[in-house]
Amino acid sequence: MTDSLSTQGAPAAPTQWIKPLTVMTLVQIAATGSILALTALAPEVAQSLGIGAHWIGYQISLIYFSGMFASGFAGAVVETLRAERVIRLELAIFVLGLLMLASGQPVLMVLASLLFGIGYGLNNPASSVILHRFTPRRSQSLVFSIKQSGVPLGAVLANVLLPALAVALGAGWRVALVLAALPPALLLLWSLLTDRPEPIQRGAASEGVWRRMLREQKAIHADPRLQTLALLGGLYSALQLIATAFIVVMLVEHGWTLVAAGSVAAASQLMGAFGRVAWGVAADRLGGFRTLALIGLIAGGILFSLYWIAEFPAVLQVILLAGLGGVASGWNGVFLAAAARTAPQGKVGANTGALLVYTFIGVIIGPSCFAFIYGLVGDYGLGFTLFSAVGFLGALLSWRQVRAQARAGQAA
Repeated sequence: MTDSLSTQGAPAAPTQWIKPLTVMTLVQIAATGSILALTALAPEVAQSLGIGAHWIGYQISLIYFSGMFASGFAGAVVETLRAERVIRLELAIFVLGLLMLASGQPVLMVLASLLFGIGYGLNNPASSVILHRFTPRRSQSLVFSIKQSGVPLGAVLANVLLPALAVALGAGWRVALVLAALPPALLLLWSLLTDRPEPIQRGAASEGVWRRMLREQKAIHADPRLQTLALLGGLYSALQLIATAFIVVMLVEHGWTLVAAGSVAAASQLMGAFGRVAWGVAADRLGGFRTLALIGLIAGGILFSLYWIAEFPAVLQVILLAGLGGVASGWNGVFLAAAARTAPQGKVGANTGALLVYTFIGVIIGPSCFAFIYGLVGDYGLGFTLFSAVGFLGALLSWRQVRAQARAGQAA
């Protein structure tokens, strides 16, 4: 079962995808760890610079805002430089950015954040081209989902290792950031020694970046499947971010200690890594849009129940919130595989980048919308319940696409 009309062939060797999957997963871990490095060290950095720790929110927004534009022109960059060179470019960006953060100079730290957004916006279009090239169609959702498990794994490693280096081992936050640059530097060295990219295609971006971005966006709005994926990317990324950002504060509001609430949030992140793989397996059997519909339905149901979370026993609260992590973060790999399969031949990077613009939009506006809702209702549980409409709407849009494909005689 597929979501696409793409005619790009599967590789001859059935295990040819193992090496690129391993490398791309490590790249994803390094990428996520890099953009969250300052977040993990925010209290120490803020104290050193004499600013409030809440300023980290602006840094994250700056990264994703930059990433949104980078994703839009990623197709031209990938086609021109080739995917392997773009992976090298993003790894170099993360190394340079981490060293710029370690300088402690505000101007360089702002520039580093902008660079991080560019690197992160290029990551998925380039890695999707590589994985789509080597992965059999029947296994693409699983392979893309395993690669996306690098996101929560990178977050966990950054939040555990960097504070330990900075505080427990007494290295200081600047040294911790320099050491954080080692993983992307080693991966960059590995790529330089082992990869043999195809020659640069100099005419690929000859029509101009902005004109090409507009053309790719028009192509999305001309195809009902791509329209649905764009909407799902915005909705589900917003849902994922509010689940990640507000679990701790909700639990503390309902009487949990900060340490205990943080442990539940960590469990939710780990379930997110497991969920991505599990949903990838499901999508290769059920089809991408059916799986995305199921994800939205379950996530919406869990969010709706959180209005009554204070009345639930602690064990049930943990189960619900860990389950929310497994569902709310589980859509990424399924989505990226569907984006690759719906692409015209040779346009995987462009199609993925154009669709990911909407996921960045969801990341940017989702937490702000939730904060606005909380300001109106004054209760995190009720805010989650109201936000359940996002999950249910995603389920409805996905199922509508399943029905449309069934009527058209396509597999969903």
